[in-house]
Amino acid sequence: MNLNNRLRGLAAMLAVTLLFGTAAEAGAPQLKTQAPGYYRMMLGDVEITALCDGTFPMEVSKLLTQITPEQLDAALARSYLKEPVDASVNGFLVNTGSKLVLVDTGAGVLFGPTVGKLLANLKASGYRPEQVDEVYITHMHPDHIGGLVVNGKAAFPNAIVRASQQEADYWLSKAHMDAAPAEAKSGYQSAMSSLQPYVAAGKFKPFDGDMELVPGIKARATPGHTAGHTVYMVESKGQTLVLWGDLMHVAAAQFPDPSVTIRFDTDSVKAAAERKRIFAEAAAHGYWVAGAHLSFPGIGHLRAAGPGYIYLHSNYDALH
Repeated sequence: MNLNNRLRGLAAMLAVTLLFGTAAEAGAPQLKTQAPGYYRMMLGDVEITALCDGTFPMEVSKLLTQITPEQLDAALARSYLKEPVDASVNGFLVNTGSKLVLVDTGAGVLFGPTVGKLLANLKASGYRPEQVDEVYITHMHPDHIGGLVVNGKAAFPNAIVRASQQEADYWLSKAHMDAAPAEAKSGYQSAMSSLQPYVAAGKFKPFDGDMELVPGIKARATPGHTAGHTVYMVESKGQTLVLWGDLMHVAAAQFPDPSVTIRFDTDSVKAAAERKRIFAEAAAHGYWVAGAHLSFPGIGHLRAAGPGYIYLHSNYDALH
C-alpha cells in the first residue's frame, strides 16, 4: 500500500471516529417537562384561556360506580388508557372585554406536588393575578378552591369570589364539619381556609339560584356532585360555552355512558341526571363544553352517539 492510500485510509478512520464520538457526546438528558400550560380561543368577542393546574393519578376502578370492572377495562382500553389514569385539573379564564373572570382555581397545595401550577400558568399566559376581577367556583372540593390562597393570603387580591349559597352553607358551616365523620373533616377545613381571606375582606359574595353574574356569564345550578354544584355559561355572538366543573370526571367511561357515577358525588342519582341533561343540551345546540378534568385544555364539543356521546376536542387555533 502506497503512502497516499495509507493516508486516505487513516483519514477515513478518523472521520468515522469523529462522527460517532461527536454523536455520543452530543446526546442530551431527557427533560420530561411540558411547555407552559395555557391554551387560548375566542368565543365570539370573548377570550377564553384554559389554564392547566397539573395532573394527578386517579385509580378509577376504586372510584367509578354503575359500571362493571369488565366494562371499565374495555372503556379504558378503547381510549388507550390504563390504571391509574392521569386526570387533568383545569381552570378557565374568561375575558369579556370589561371583566376578567376566573372559573375555578386549581388545587394549590392541597392535592400534592403534581398540581398547583395554575397561578404560574396564568402569569405565563400574559395575565397577572391582581387583574382578575371575579372568581367563580363550581364547587368547594379542594382541587377547585386550593388556588385561592398562597401562604394563607388571597392569591387574587382584587377579586370578588362567588359560589352558590347552597355550596357555602354546606362547606363553610362549622356545625356541618363537627357532625361529619373524621375522614371527611379535612374537606370542610380546606374550604374554610381557602375562602377565609375573602370572607374577612368582605369579598366573598355567594349567589342563590340561576342568574347572570356579569354580562355574558350566567350561573346555572347543577346539584348532585355537591349540594351547590354550579356550571357557568358564557355567551357571545350566538356562541355558548358551558364550563361544567365536575359534571363528569372520566371521559373514557362517562361519555359513552353518562349514567356512570363516582364516589365523590354527594348524591349520585342527581349527579347522573344533571350530567345527562347538560350533555344532551350541549350536543343538541352545539355548545362548546369545558371540563375541569377533561384532558388539557379540556375544551370541545359533544356529538350524540347512540345512548352516549363522542367528545370532539377543540381544533388548534393560532388566533391570527
